[in-house]
Amino acid sequence: MSPALAKSTERLKNEAEDCNKGVKYLHENGIKRVPKKYILPISERPNYDAINGKPQLASKELNLKLPIIDFAQLHGPNRAQVLNSLSNACENYGFFQLVNHGIPDEVIRSMVDVGGSFFNLPLTEREKYMTTDMTTPVRYGTSFNQTKDGVFCWRDFLKLVCDPLPDVLPHWPSSPSEFREQAVGYAKETKFLFLKLVEAMLESLGITTKDKTQDDDVEEMLKEFEDGSQLMAVNFYPPCPNPDLTLGMPPHSDYGFLTLLLQDEVEGLQVQCHGKWVTVQPIPGAFVVNVGDHLEIFSNGKYKSVLHRVLVNSLKSRISVASLHSLPFNSVVKPWPKLISETNPRNYKDTNFAAFLEYIKSCDSTNKSFLETRKLTLN
Repeated sequence: MSPALAKSTERLKNEAEDCNKGVKYLHENGIKRVPKKYILPISERPNYDAINGKPQLASKELNLKLPIIDFAQLHGPNRAQVLNSLSNACENYGFFQLVNHGIPDEVIRSMVDVGGSFFNLPLTEREKYMTTDMTTPVRYGTSFNQTKDGVFCWRDFLKLVCDPLPDVLPHWPSSPSEFREQAVGYAKETKFLFLKLVEAMLESLGITTKDKTQDDDVEEMLKEFEDGSQLMAVNFYPPCPNPDLTLGMPPHSDYGFLTLLLQDEVEGLQVQCHGKWVTVQPIPGAFVVNVGDHLEIFSNGKYKSVLHRVLVNSLKSRISVASLHSLPFNSVVKPWPKLISETNPRNYKDTNFAAFLEYIKSCDSTNKSFLETRKLTLN
């Protein structure tokens, strides 16, 4: 091997090792260009216009004001109107912003702050939790699906399994010193909020009524949600030297029932709406709530699990905290019987979390590929 080739091979090897340490590490070491591992094909880059088959310039016209649901109004005389707005948002957008949700500002600020403090720890501390085992109660990593991604995305993450809390808490990071206390408080608040949202969702689908009368099957399902799965993902997107060449997260849908996303003031989240990627404008203190694959299946396709992605920028770091909720990991998710009829036949197969895990271990889990495998082909 020639000296030049040996030097090039060594450089590529070192670059690959650096990429596996995450984008926070790359940023801290002052990289001036995005490594090849992060460069997307032209057709997958953030400014590519898939309809016209060419790059497009970013436009402020592509900002999206999602439907806003005032949670406090659900408990007053306007409940019917709010439920109608909720149904419309889930059918036509798959997303909405939730305000006046009752979680104290201090709990929200503390979670964002302690999440940022974790990512400011030295790499030697953060990488204690680095693993490719998706079944562990805590997992630090980079990209989207690190073991399968052909091209990495510009994100580091800390994922925390939140149930049952007494069992998983000893595995959560003990540094920063306040991490567990703040994260537990946030996890409990978002779980309570999720359960209240489920009640509203069921009523908006016509499964329950406002007087709370319901059959035994509904009572059993609500109990399952109380014992359901919760996964928190704290995402960190450092400044990127070439944000036009890569993404923070690729187009994907969420596998669970509902996701409650807390984001800071930095733009980044985009939702696919009418074939175009539009940027969601952050509202301070609000949650961005989106329909997951399980809710689309449960609603027999009435509510839509929508593709979304994350952009990065060259100037500011961005932090978000996604709280993904669903039924227990071993529960079967299927269309609710009342939502199946001659005019709206069953559209989805049964599924469970185990099927999803097996899928992402062997396949590309971006776009809505997993949900597509759950759809029934009707003659």
